[in-house]
This record gives sequence, structure tokens and C-alpha cells, in this order.
Amino acid sequence: MRHDDAMAVQFRPGRSDESPGRELMSELNDLLDTQYPGRVVRPGSVTSPDEMVPPDGAFLFGYDGERAIAIGGLRRLDGGLCEIKRMYVVPDARSRGVGRALLASLEDAGRALGYERVRLDAGPEQKHSRLLFEATGYMEIPRYNTNHIAVYWAEKRL
Repeated sequence: MRHDDAMAVQFRPGRSDESPGRELMSELNDLLDTQYPGRVVRPGSVTSPDEMVPPDGAFLFGYDGERAIAIGGLRRLDGGLCEIKRMYVVPDARSRGVGRALLASLEDAGRALGYERVRLDAGPEQKHSRLLFEATGYMEIPRYNTNHIAVYWAEKRL
């Protein structure tokens, strides 16, 4: 899948627990642990690699050439509802449309899996993510999970 508005990034499926997913997930976790002290002891949301693969989920890598620069996952919540998890763009690729293209590709994956709606959450330090979500049609909803780090919950019809 390709979204030309973003650095010629190519999106390919994979697993979060295999390279290069393992390394990018580690970078994401380091960032979140820095932003949210105490998260190591009490994580906000736990998603297993097996939840983010077919038939109910997806995990995508965004590649700039042969370099993986972005990751994101999708998992089943209930019925026609899925959730976007673990979106991450490496620092030197940020503010170049990669996050928007990743989000669109995850939504496309949700549609392909037959989901009707997608949800996501964000913590107080994910200000840029929240702006992206709002700009792409996500509507704030009441808390739908027990993620104690999150302060924002949103949903979009696919």
C-alpha cells in the first residue's frame, strides 16, 4: 500500500515481535517510558503481537526505501470494532506526512478485515497524535478501556 503524500513510503505487513518491528517497538517503548514515568511498572495498555496479525488484526511497517521508519498495529475489539495500537514514526521522518499515511493505511487494513469502526486512545503527551486524529475525522468518545495513561479516546467510522 502506498500513500504518495508521504515521502514515498511503502507499507508492508509484518509482526511486531520480529525484526525490524522488535527494534522499532523498543524505540517506542523507550519514548513512552520517558514520557510517562512509572509506565515500566504499570503499563497503560498491553497488546500482544498475536493480536495484531490476521485474521483479526494487522501490523504494518512503513518503509522509505529499505529502511523501516514507521510501525502501527490494529487489533479486534468486538464485532465490527477494531483498535489502532502502537503507532510510531522514527524522529527524522516526523512532520513529513508519514504518520498520516500510516493512519490511513491502518484504516484501510481495518476495512479490508471487515471492520465498521475503529477506536484509539492517547495519553497527554501525544498532542501531535491527537491533532492528527481530530484532523482525520476521529470523534472524541467516552473512555472505552482501562488504560490509566490515556486521557483521550476517539472513534471513526471506516
